[in-house]
Amino acid sequence: MDKNRAFQEAPLPLFSSARPAGDEAAPPLAPGGRVPSYIADHRARLRDRFMQGGAEAMPDYELLELLLFRAIPRQDVKPLARRLLDRFGDFNRVISASPARLSEVAGVGPAVVQELKIVAAAAQRLARSRVIQRPVLTSWDALLDYCHTAMAHGEIEQFRVLYLDRKNVLIADEEQARGTVDHVPVYPREIMRRALELTASALILVHNHPSGDPTPSQADIAMTGRIVAAAEVMGIAVHDHLIIGKSRELSFRSEGLL
Repeated sequence: MDKNRAFQEAPLPLFSSARPAGDEAAPPLAPGGRVPSYIADHRARLRDRFMQGGAEAMPDYELLELLLFRAIPRQDVKPLARRLLDRFGDFNRVISASPARLSEVAGVGPAVVQELKIVAAAAQRLARSRVIQRPVLTSWDALLDYCHTAMAHGEIEQFRVLYLDRKNVLIADEEQARGTVDHVPVYPREIMRRALELTASALILVHNHPSGDPTPSQADIAMTGRIVAAAEVMGIAVHDHLIIGKSRELSFRSEGLL
């Protein structure tokens, strides 16, 4: 095998060792302790296709296989990739699923969970880097992308506050609360206290609906009204309240609710 090949398989130990509980068991090794050729060749082909055509050239299950290669070095991981997609629906929902739910899938152990959550964290950090310390009004699409990356596939409601300075530059993005599948506790006093600490001049409120439907409830509307009233007393503007669904978002400002 070419020693310069990108993504070359890591050397395998001479004697097999136990994998973390739950991860796919390794099949018998080829003579000399090598990965069986049909697995090594398949992995090499997938990696070459990824490098030549990028993620857009690959279906979800193959992109997921590429991630699983690192966690499970000797096993054909296609069946596990299929099981994960059958369970969660698509690539984004797989990497966004909680460790507890991932561990319910046969063949998923600590190594697999770790790889998937590292990718989820990297995606979120990359999306955040495109909006933090930038004027939100000129990077609105990037802001929406970040909100979807961070929240669209969450299994419980999360409430975030985006704090802006007087030039509408995003100076802080903070999760204010987590709740249940259909409710999150929000405390306007805490939001205002933090805004004063940051000397923020404006806010954008963001929360997700795990059901996937971003239609606001009466509780959402009432809660927004309380925050707006508290902000007005402090001379702080509330530019919008975004509700993030699975595939779309709703803007209170655009809907005439703010």
